[in-house]
Amino acid sequence: MAELRLEELSARTVVAANALTLKPGQEQFVAPVSYSAAAAIPDPNTSWQRVVLDGDEVVAFIMGSFDPNAEHDEFKAILWRINVDADDQGRGIGTYAVRALADEARARGHERLYVIWESGELGPEQFFLRSGFRPVGETQYGETIGALDL
Repeated sequence: MAELRLEELSARTVVAANALTLKPGQEQFVAPVSYSAAAAIPDPNTSWQRVVLDGDEVVAFIMGSFDPNAEHDEFKAILWRINVDADDQGRGIGTYAVRALADEARARGHERLYVIWESGELGPEQFFLRSGFRPVGETQYGETIGALDL
């Protein structure tokens, strides 16, 4: 594994990010990167979108947002999406990306980073728990709200 690095999602990297593959069964828990890029258009100042590169290869995508004026605490600093290519899962790439987002949240003065996940056998819950998030609530749809103290 070459040294991992982060880069802003750009016209140069969006096609590779959108082509990231998932393990069978994971697709029900993750929206395509193109949805995330489109979602950021209304307010690009609050969106934080990065790809993780291993050498020159895009191996992951992460999207967070920071909105100090959000009505609910969990939306002030939140991890919205993380996609790690199926062939690269289990190598610490997701953890690297979450730590980078947590560092950004801390640098912006936040004391907690949140994430919302849907439970399921092939879902992301175990990854988020291993990354230090702990359940702190539930959405009206039954999804888990997790928080990582910074």
